[in-house]
Amino acid sequence: MILFPAIDLKDSQCVRLKLGDMEQATVFNDDPAAQAKVFEDQGFEYLHVVDLNGAFAGESVNGAAVDAILEAVDFPVQLGGGIRTLAHIESWLEKGLARVILGTVAVRDPDLVKTACKAFPGQVAVGIDARGGKVAVEGWAETSELSAIDLAQRFEGAGVAAIIYTDIDRDGVLKGINWPSTLELANATSIPVIASGGLAGIDDIRRMTEPDAKILEGAISGRALYDGRIDSREALAILKAAA
Repeated sequence: MILFPAIDLKDSQCVRLKLGDMEQATVFNDDPAAQAKVFEDQGFEYLHVVDLNGAFAGESVNGAAVDAILEAVDFPVQLGGGIRTLAHIESWLEKGLARVILGTVAVRDPDLVKTACKAFPGQVAVGIDARGGKVAVEGWAETSELSAIDLAQRFEGAGVAAIIYTDIDRDGVLKGINWPSTLELANATSIPVIASGGLAGIDDIRRMTEPDAKILEGAISGRALYDGRIDSREALAILKAAA
């Protein structure tokens, strides 16, 4: 079970949004590479990064900040936001990313996801962001009629390394992970699922260790780590003991 600390990039700064609203951004660090190093030094084993501007623009916007992160740390990094072409995928993986996360393009062009999975085995994840159970795209600006489970099942057997499932209604508001919908998705697909959105405190960490949650690959934490609601050492110790 992996606890992924999150770095969300907006205008080259490390921020957290509230409910995915770019106008409700709190800046936690203006040096994302330094923040990544802090997480590595705290003992985390994997970093989750999102280019928020890129998610809206449909192309990399905070590339220099991601480059600096990759230069600063040795632990694996996964990146989502604005990665929409095979060339983008290849370029990022060549720079040293452990895996890329494809979100909007998974809805718009599922064949590209399948092609990428064959070309880069184990290095392509799918980001499924849902509002009311329906998949949102274009930086959460648009909501489709496609359900999260339907989208996940499109990629059965395609070689997707993981699904990062975000409940937008929980994101950045510290209400706790939506365990029912997250576990429903995890049980509906053979692809490993990572929970995202709403992780609020140590109770969510303990919940990760319960038998029904062990189907998950892990969970992502953002605001709760930044504002001290979760002590990183305590959280990692709980997960290590459960393993």
